[in-house]
Amino acid sequence: MSWLMKPAQLAALALCALPLTATGSAEDPKPLAIGAKAPDFKLPGVDGRDYTLQDFAQSRVLMVVFTCNHCPTAQAYEKRLAEFQAAYQDKGVALVAISPNDPLAVRLDELGYTDLDDSFEDMKIRARDHWYTYPYLYDGDTQATSRTFGVLATPHVFIFDKDRTLRYQGRFDDQEVKPVTSHDAINAVNALLADKPVPVETTRVPGCSTKWSDKRQSAKDSLAKWNAEPVEIKPIDVEAIKKLAKNDTDKLLVVNLWATWCGPCVEELPELTTMLRMYRIRKFEMVTISVDEPEKMAEARDLLAKAHLSANNYLFTGPNKDTLADALDKEWPGPVPYTLVIAPGGKIVYRKSGAFDPLELKRAIVEILGRTF
Repeated sequence: MSWLMKPAQLAALALCALPLTATGSAEDPKPLAIGAKAPDFKLPGVDGRDYTLQDFAQSRVLMVVFTCNHCPTAQAYEKRLAEFQAAYQDKGVALVAISPNDPLAVRLDELGYTDLDDSFEDMKIRARDHWYTYPYLYDGDTQATSRTFGVLATPHVFIFDKDRTLRYQGRFDDQEVKPVTSHDAINAVNALLADKPVPVETTRVPGCSTKWSDKRQSAKDSLAKWNAEPVEIKPIDVEAIKKLAKNDTDKLLVVNLWATWCGPCVEELPELTTMLRMYRIRKFEMVTISVDEPEKMAEARDLLAKAHLSANNYLFTGPNKDTLADALDKEWPGPVPYTLVIAPGGKIVYRKSGAFDPLELKRAIVEILGRTF
């Protein structure tokens, strides 16, 4: 990862770099020492079975990677882990991934690079959709295994020899997205397979800090802060809608058409709030447009406030809904809710008439914004 980052990257990294300790002190947890024996564990996998250290006893080398769904660095290494598994699974090397994070300790604004959180259920989705061919285990409930290993960040790699003695701990390699110059983990594995000394035994560990359970309070505090944000609604006319649709900005724009009398519309407002909090650290903007009559503005504002939706909220004041459709999206068939994702320059990259699927919409957003720095 380059250390010359853009402001948005620095903001996201700062969120990932909260204190790296299980106790909340300034002292880092201590990773397992080189020469230590592999700690035993019993953890549930996304495939429905439990795994222990003994399940990998027949492998000459064991690589344990602590990773997760949400972290941009972890996502950047997902393809490389898949390639490693394909290249080494028939050479006597076992790969097992473990998520160390307490999902309740992850703030919403730490999810700005993902469509999934770190819950066990979302881990199952991630493994299914990305065809994981290695075990993906959950340690988010007790974090006992992660504490024993001393996981600093995601991803954090631990490599054990045939006697299950730790021979390497640190990063997978030296670059997140740029060309790799030091294949540290692979070099360690190759050395062990050749019965040679590991050339570099320990490296620094870039990535998102482990989300220990003591960070739950920070997540709660952030929700309280966001819930206190003012919620406003303003009138918007046809000309302003046309300007909105052109999206002459560098931001990805989500536009949701709704009404106070529409049950599905009101029901999905909290989901929009969640997405706003996830992605607004990125180049992202959310707009809601009520199609209610002007005299319903106060009622619309109250419903938005109940959902804590502090987006750019408007009520359309044009002559009729046809002029709204012509100005915003001629393909809008008329019913609400109706949701659009508009890329910079005005291209519509996602349309949904009726209630949206939250995962589908988040994927449409993050695929444009990007999953890594």
